[in-house]
Amino acid sequence: MEIASETERKYDVPAEFQLPDLAGRAGISSADGAETHDLDATYFDTDDLTLMQNRRTLRRRTGGGDAGWHLKTPGDNGSRTEHRLPLDGDEVPAELTAQVRAIIRRRELKPIARLRTHRVETPLRDAAGNTLALVAQDQVIAERDGHEQRWQEVEVELVEGGPKLLAAVEKLLFKAGAAPASGPSKVARAFGDRPTVTPPPPSSNPVLRYVQEQHDAITGYDPGVRQGDPEAVHKMRVGTRRLRSTLKTFKRSFPEAADLNGELKWLADLLGQVRDGQVQEGKLLAGLDDAGEQFAPVAARIRAHLDAQVAEGRAALDEALEGERYLTLLDRIDQLARQKTAEKDPIRRARKSLAKADGLLDEALAHGEDHELHDARKAYKRARYAVEVFEPEAGKPAKKLVKALTDLQDVLGAHQDSVVARELLHELGQDSFWFGVLWARQEQVGKDTYGELPVVVEKSRKAKLRTWLN
Repeated sequence: MEIASETERKYDVPAEFQLPDLAGRAGISSADGAETHDLDATYFDTDDLTLMQNRRTLRRRTGGGDAGWHLKTPGDNGSRTEHRLPLDGDEVPAELTAQVRAIIRRRELKPIARLRTHRVETPLRDAAGNTLALVAQDQVIAERDGHEQRWQEVEVELVEGGPKLLAAVEKLLFKAGAAPASGPSKVARAFGDRPTVTPPPPSSNPVLRYVQEQHDAITGYDPGVRQGDPEAVHKMRVGTRRLRSTLKTFKRSFPEAADLNGELKWLADLLGQVRDGQVQEGKLLAGLDDAGEQFAPVAARIRAHLDAQVAEGRAALDEALEGERYLTLLDRIDQLARQKTAEKDPIRRARKSLAKADGLLDEALAHGEDHELHDARKAYKRARYAVEVFEPEAGKPAKKLVKALTDLQDVLGAHQDSVVARELLHELGQDSFWFGVLWARQEQVGKDTYGELPVVVEKSRKAKLRTWLN
């Protein structure tokens, strides 16, 4: 699947509209060499136009230079992201359906409209012959439900140009009689005014607002996870963990969601099987390429083992994302994001969560047990998430406490990573001297990180960082 970003503006124009002379403005040296295309596009959506309401369009188009399947989704700074696949049958490709699964859930995608467009496309070039933008003059015939509409419009799509070019061209188009397009897309215009789905305004309750943010993270990173983007896998996992932690810490705010923790853990574990293998491989193999030929077999065995783990995790995750259990979980998370009430004094929950983490760490340091340090790390992660809930209201003190807890959690995390790495190295190479060398390196990492704990612990417990919690 090809993925590209596009920035374009659309304009309504009268029947007698003539494209003005655009050369000589904003670095445009020439505006000639127009090409003519006849485009035929079938648009797909659900019966209730779920894609359109969420500012997405899906079509199968023939004609022109980019014939194929196109899914357009919102991008950054007014741009759109287009996912493209070649023409292959009349059914929506599974890859594109997966990209909108978190939106359409169980709804079926079906043809909703046909648009035929006669396009005259003019390239705007600079003095070196580079294409800065494409200006398309479109005569459109839209057919839906037995009705037909006709109109003309102009599209200006950036290629190598920038915002100043768009502004200059727009000014000239307005002078020639163009007006801002009445709809965000051709198919939206064919259906008239259709309300878009607007997310609920952020709740005034900090706990509910935090839940809304995690809902948006989980659903928003779903497409990237399906594409195999490691960062999307990481971000979705973090959103899942944050939501699970919030439901535990502020359980009195969510009395009907107690059983949701198990489902969130199920999703986090699936994501973790992919993510953990990727992270471990990066850490264990760091520097081995330059460590000498004696480490080559070691690196190969580690890479093969972790690659297999990631592949197995990827297959399980892909299957789960298309399953009813995951879709039901998304439905439940939607309900949480729409919740209106929560407990009146939630900050005391964060205070208790932090005190519990402090106690677990003190015990772990007194005993020197790795598994107790791991338990303390998990407790601090939950406490950090609880503190994050109040960061917007508490301001700088909360931000500093979050930073201190993150630093502490990072040291505890690095220590736990060394423990896990040693277990893996022991499993893979019990009879190998060079595996023993790597094991010793990870043992040293464990000692070093343990030695860093007193400093980060002291910083995290400064009274001035925690006063606002009382």
